[in-house]
Amino acid sequence: MKRIAVLTSGGDAPGMNAAIRAVVRTGLAKGWCMFGVRHGYAGLIAGEIFTLGARDVGGIIQQGGTMLGSARCPEFETVEGRMKALSQLCRHEIEALVVIGGNGSQAGAHALSLLGFPVVGVASTIDNDLYGSDVTIGVDTALNVSLEAIDRLKVTASSHHRAFLVEVMGRTCGYLALMAAIAGGADAVMIPEKETDPEVVATELRVAYDNGKAHAIVVVAEGARYNAEGMALYFQTHRERLGFELRMTRLGHVQRGGAPGSFDRLLGTLLGAAATERLADGKHGELVGLLKGEIAATPLAEVVTNRKTLDLGLLKLARTLAQ
Repeated sequence: MKRIAVLTSGGDAPGMNAAIRAVVRTGLAKGWCMFGVRHGYAGLIAGEIFTLGARDVGGIIQQGGTMLGSARCPEFETVEGRMKALSQLCRHEIEALVVIGGNGSQAGAHALSLLGFPVVGVASTIDNDLYGSDVTIGVDTALNVSLEAIDRLKVTASSHHRAFLVEVMGRTCGYLALMAAIAGGADAVMIPEKETDPEVVATELRVAYDNGKAHAIVVVAEGARYNAEGMALYFQTHRERLGFELRMTRLGHVQRGGAPGSFDRLLGTLLGAAATERLADGKHGELVGLLKGEIAATPLAEVVTNRKTLDLGLLKLARTLAQ
C-alpha cells in the first residue's frame, strides 16, 4: 500500500480545499494510505504529519483557505532544512508528496525532487503568475471578489461624482489588476509589468470626466511603482493643479478569503485528481495545471526556471475600452 502525503504552502487560495479533498479521496480509492501535513514546509520539518480519511475531508470543498494550514518557512530554503524535511518523510514512511501552491511552494517541491523524493505539484495561487498553468486555483474567486468591490464603489463614485483608487493584490504580477480593470470597466489601470506616469492617469480621468462620466475608477496592483498610497499622495499633492483627488480603497487579503466559486472548486478537484493519477503512473517531478483548456503536466525544472508573462496587449485593450 502506498503512503502519500499532501501539503499546502505559501499564500492560501480559494479552491485549495477542493484540491486536498480530491487528492485524498482519489488516493484512498486506489487503496493508498493518505496523510496530511500541517502548516506547509514548516510542519513538514517539524513532523506534523497525520492520517487523512474520506470523512476528514468531508464538508471542506465549499470552504476558503486551506484546512491543512500554511506558513512561510525560511528554514526550508537551506540544505539543512530540506534534509530535515526529507528525514521526516522517511520516518513516517511517506513514499510521495503532493504540494499545492504557487512559485515558492513549487520551488520547494523541485528542491525535494532533486533530492530524489517523488513530488507532484498542483498549481494554486491567486496571482496567476505560475509557469505551467494558464489559470491557477484561486484566481477566479479572487477576481470576482475584486469585481464585487469595484461594482460597489462605482455606485458611490457615481452618486458623489468622485474618483476612486482600488488596490488589488499582485506584488510582481498585474494579472488580477488588469483583468479586474477590464471586467470592471475601470478608467485606468497600473501594473508592475509596465510603469505608468500618474500624469497620464490624470489625463485619462480628466478625459473621461469631460466625456460625461459621472465617476472614475483606477485599479492598481500593489506591486506597481505607484501603488495605492503612492498614487493617492501624488494626486493629493497636486490636487490644485489636477482638479480632483483619488479616494483610496485597499482590498488586501479580502481577496484570498472568499468561498471558492464553481470554477475554483472544479479546477481544484481536477488538478488534485490529476496529481494522484501522475503518481499512480509512476510520474513525478512535475506540476499539474490547466494548459489550453486541458489538464497537463510540466516538469518542475521548467516551472522554476521560467517566468509566466502577462499579455500586455490586454493593457492596450483596457485603455481603449475606458474611452
